Amino acid sequence: LSQARALEAAGCFAVVLECVPDGLAAEITQSLNIPTIGIGAGPHCDGQVLVVSDMLGLNDRAPRFVRRYADLGAQTLAAIKNYKADVESGVFPGPEQTFR
Repeated sequence: LSQARALEAAGCFAVVLECVPDGLAAEITQSLNIPTIGIGAGPHCDGQVLVVSDMLGLNDRAPRFVRRYADLGAQTLAAIKNYKADVESGVFPGPEQTFR
């Protein structure tokens, strides 16, 4: 809390609270006049951040505070394997992907 207050006094326009216990994050948010942005700090911050590659499932592992909204990692890998197979077999590029 004292560090957050010092940052505000130094002129910061916002504070990011990453992996801060939610009770402390709530106390900091209530104590500051600048916004707090939480990443794994609970619901009491003024805003939330979530790394896009984590939320879309593009990484094998994600921090425990991440909620995955999609599993694009598996879909991406499947698409790349299909592309590789099409190139190796000669079906890509086909006539419809070729300028004439």
